[in-house]
Amino acid sequence: MRDRAALVALLLGLAGIGYRLFLVLETVPVANSDEATFGLAAWHIAQGREFPVFLYGQHYMGMLQSYLAAPLIAVTGPSWPVLRLPVLVLYALFLWLMHRLTRRIGSPWFATLVVGLLALGSERVVRDQVTTVGGRPEVKVAVLVMLLVVLGLAQRTVRRRWLAVGGFGLLAGLALWSDWLIVPYLAAAGLALVWALRRELVGLAGLLLVAGFTVGVAPMIYDNLVAPPGKDSLSVLRSVSGGSGAHPPWAQRWAGGLLEGVPLASGLCPLTGCERGQEWFGLLYPVLLVVAAVLAVRAYRRASGRSARVGPVLHLALVVGAALTLLSYVRSPLAATDPLGNARYLSVLQLSLPAVLWPLWCAAVAGWRGALGVAGRLAAALATTVLAALAATSLVVTVLFATAGAAPGRREERQARTMAATVRGAGLREVYGEYWTCNRLVFDTAEEVVCGVLDGDLSPGFNRYPAYWTRLARATRPGYVLAVGAPADRRLRELLGDRADTALLAEVGGYRVYHPTTPVRPWR
Repeated sequence: MRDRAALVALLLGLAGIGYRLFLVLETVPVANSDEATFGLAAWHIAQGREFPVFLYGQHYMGMLQSYLAAPLIAVTGPSWPVLRLPVLVLYALFLWLMHRLTRRIGSPWFATLVVGLLALGSERVVRDQVTTVGGRPEVKVAVLVMLLVVLGLAQRTVRRRWLAVGGFGLLAGLALWSDWLIVPYLAAAGLALVWALRRELVGLAGLLLVAGFTVGVAPMIYDNLVAPPGKDSLSVLRSVSGGSGAHPPWAQRWAGGLLEGVPLASGLCPLTGCERGQEWFGLLYPVLLVVAAVLAVRAYRRASGRSARVGPVLHLALVVGAALTLLSYVRSPLAATDPLGNARYLSVLQLSLPAVLWPLWCAAVAGWRGALGVAGRLAAALATTVLAALAATSLVVTVLFATAGAAPGRREERQARTMAATVRGAGLREVYGEYWTCNRLVFDTAEEVVCGVLDGDLSPGFNRYPAYWTRLARATRPGYVLAVGAPADRRLRELLGDRADTALLAEVGGYRVYHPTTPVRPWR
């Protein structure tokens, strides 16, 4: 029979999964063209038309989520809930694995606390856990499995040790292909594996580790070998992370990373940003990392034997992963220039939640047991207050999103589907539109309608899938789907002149659907 702590953790986990399943069925958070591109790739994979290694037009984001969704899409056709179901399953695996790891390197009730916090979810947190936008859900699962493999190898509870080492390498390769953000945690997990095996890696185990990694990362290696100059993953990633060329001071970067990024990624703020009273956890975070590292080193020195020391080693690995992730994030100017838009890159910090909160838990538990003096009891009271504030803030932000924050997304989703039905019903099959309209429209119509991306001045925009643009170039009478009053809409009406109103087929859901008698292509 399960113990009480495990039962409570199970109930909290099921509540978190149920909450997210409801959002998935409602298509909340609202879908967009980036997610639609993953969906279209899954549709192409299901049809056997294409087998992409990286996201169309983005040569550094792996397509594992599209491959996971492809079998379901093959049965149902393009559907937002179906597209998101594999990501929801990854979240459920993440919760289960996090509970197992935390329980084994911490304590049963501490593991329950961690699961409870992870079951909550602001819009920023949930967006990374239920939307198919690539990378983060699967790499977090991979890292947790890798750390559990290290734990099993050190405690000698794994029978087929060489096979486990090969699996470790395979997961590391797949994670690196899927999302480069996980590199700090892969490095930390790799060091933990070296510590656990030491001499065993010199031999067959080491060969299996390299072989597994090579197999996992093979799609990325192949794509980079055939990529044109400047289109390889490293070059593209470097250009993206460089931002707009701005060089804000380090103080602004750390402020954006800690005061905005960490609380947003931890689910303590709404998507619109953090108020002053919600930034406290960002200031506390580096302090907790330092204290957690000190506690782990002390525990390591006091323990004897590899089996007893593996817990502190994994704590240190999680601390190192978080610290390197933060350093990598604040190196980018985007941490200062657009902290709200880029806080998603810190979502992998959820992996380090057990290590970050462990000092607070130890202090609180010592105080409850009455094993401290006056200063210790004050520290215990402070630690308990911080944990309670963390849980309460996460709960409030979650409730606000679930009760009020999700409504605009539902309304926008209904409008987008109504617009897609209008375009399809009007008989249009080739249309031009803006970036955030195009691939979403194509997915909503199961590719019955294809769309070419235009910028606000009606010049060619960022077309992730060139085949659509090529088809539009051959269309004799394309349509135009533009947001009402947007720059592209105003420019089209200016070019159409007196023909603008006669070319207008419908105005629905904040969009205008035009079908002029002759194409408007000012770039030619």
